[in-house]
Amino acid sequence: MTPPLPLLEAQRQLLALAVPLGPETVPAEQALGRYLWDDLSARRTQPAADLSAMDGYAVQEPLVGPWRLVGESAAGRPFEGSLQTGEAVRISTGALMPRSAIAVLLQEEAHRDGTSLAVSPDGEASARHIRRKGFDFLNGDTVLEAGTRIGPAQLALAVSAGHGGDGLEVGRLPRVAVIDNGDELAVEAGKWDDHRLPASNGAMIAAMAQSISVSVDRLGPVPDRREALAEALAAAKGADVIVTSGGASIGDHDLVRPALEEWGASIDFWRVAMKPGKPLLVARKGDAFVLGLPGNPVSSYVTAFLFLLPLLRRLAGARHSHSLPVRFQARTAAPLPPGGPRLELIRAQLVGSLVTPLGQQDSSGLRALATANALIERPIDAPAAAAGDDVSVYWLQNGGMG
Repeated sequence: MTPPLPLLEAQRQLLALAVPLGPETVPAEQALGRYLWDDLSARRTQPAADLSAMDGYAVQEPLVGPWRLVGESAAGRPFEGSLQTGEAVRISTGALMPRSAIAVLLQEEAHRDGTSLAVSPDGEASARHIRRKGFDFLNGDTVLEAGTRIGPAQLALAVSAGHGGDGLEVGRLPRVAVIDNGDELAVEAGKWDDHRLPASNGAMIAAMAQSISVSVDRLGPVPDRREALAEALAAAKGADVIVTSGGASIGDHDLVRPALEEWGASIDFWRVAMKPGKPLLVARKGDAFVLGLPGNPVSSYVTAFLFLLPLLRRLAGARHSHSLPVRFQARTAAPLPPGGPRLELIRAQLVGSLVTPLGQQDSSGLRALATANALIERPIDAPAAAAGDDVSVYWLQNGGMG
């Protein structure tokens, strides 16, 4: 049997297989959470002219005053003339600087008497209060790169750069089908008993996928019968990614792999040297990906976090390097034992730069999973760590993207 792949190698192989699905144009304000398809160039200069950065007075020489007030420049209502020596205008934040104005005197540093203006003893008229033309971007500048995720700030930049009217070209969102399988799973409350469990994995995986704004179909729970799995796989036709939960290991009732082979899918790799989540399976049929996740809830969550979400981001147009969750350093609040033969991911609570491993690490423990906001990564054969040592951490919020 082929040995399990290291985590980074398995992620590399998966993302190497993934090609973004293609572009579509959507209204700019519907592009939130989507990935930009091509580099975005500015269609205008920002600011288009010199503007005041503060409320106060735009002044001409001499910088020490005094000046004579000759008008006002407000945002959207500029002063039409040109300042002469010894003249000033009242100006608002964001308003156009009058022609020949060279500095701004802050309102709180000014002394005004009718139309006469002077500098207060602790004041100073300065050019540093001017927002210069084009300081943010120039017409033709690349303001956002292909593969950038559109958040609120990126949306504002795109609109400010002149792309608010005709929409943005973004990557198409993948369609996902989620199949949770197992004779022990039930949806209806009246069917839960000592040997039947609520089908929580399907809801959890669907929610994780929907965090990337993809459309998700729930199929299941499916009983542990090969023909039932075959029917579910057939019903998932049209999905870009099919996710199964449970049945991916090597037990007598783990039927996902043989069902996929009978369906005509090719297995790209199976099993990853990680804990939890070793029996992860990646397969393809045509252009569709199949991810076989373990059935234990924590294992299912961790493998979806580290494999499903990166795959969906990449298919949706994310840059390869921005598809994986961010890993960073924090200090452990408690000692950690030496690592074993598999990379281990420990549920933890991160507060500031201090991360505390949770006491319950069983792969079926949903309560601990719901309490955790981070995963501590312990490499294969890692030496023991003392409290205060640096450890690698994934932040679980926002899909691990910071």
